[in-house]
Amino acid sequence: MQLKYTILYVDNVSETLDFYARAFGFSQKMLHESGDYGELDTGSTTLSFSSYALMQQLGKSPEKPDTARPQFEIAFETDNVSAALKAALKAGATLIQKEEEMPWGQTTAYVGDPNGFLIEICSPVT
Repeated sequence: MQLKYTILYVDNVSETLDFYARAFGFSQKMLHESGDYGELDTGSTTLSFSSYALMQQLGKSPEKPDTARPQFEIAFETDNVSAALKAALKAGATLIQKEEEMPWGQTTAYVGDPNGFLIEICSPVT
């Protein structure tokens, strides 16, 4: 078994795909013609987005995320946390925690995406 994809629920899939392309450099893997589902090319595990409208049609009632009370975080690893943080902020991310050196040899920073998801930008652990 392997982790194939993660789906996050958002108001607007197309706008979310565009944000992640501008903020983190991911390319769009696909966007369904309905606009209710899309994927980013993020490597071996796909990051996907589905609209709240589609989830409600399927009988689900997802809650909106809140960076002040996150249930999880998405982590993107990079060799240059400073540059990645600047790009994310320029694209419209909200600064949650500035860049910080951790005692275990990792640099981390946290931002919120326009949907309220918490994103960690981090270096590899050394």
